[in-house]
Amino acid sequence: QVQLVESGGGLVQPGGSLRLSCAASGIIFNFNAMAWYRQAPGKERELVARITRGGGTNYADSVKGRFTIARDNAKNTMYLQMNSLKPEDTAVYYCNADLPSGYYSGSYYTSSSYWGQGTQVTVSS
Repeated sequence: QVQLVESGGGLVQPGGSLRLSCAASGIIFNFNAMAWYRQAPGKERELVARITRGGGTNYADSVKGRFTIARDNAKNTMYLQMNSLKPEDTAVYYCNADLPSGYYSGSYYTSSSYWGQGTQVTVSS
């Protein structure tokens, strides 16, 4: 059974910091690209940051220079360090694990994509 469990959300003042974690089980973590998405009330879910199997990263323009994504394959865990938080960062943050179909370590895997349940981040004074 696949589980992606986010933690670390909460209420923080503007300019503050939070660190989100996503603990994965039931998947071969180091085969997957991992990402953080967020969804604010009344808005569509958007990509915040993504990290590939090899550690390559990309960020939404709105968070560049403030957020840092990282992964620890030994712990099956992904992180999002969020600094200089703004009220517009308020959203539910979701963890995603994405595996394109292909060969990994000599075995073929069909594509898969899994989501966590989300963690609320509120930035307010």
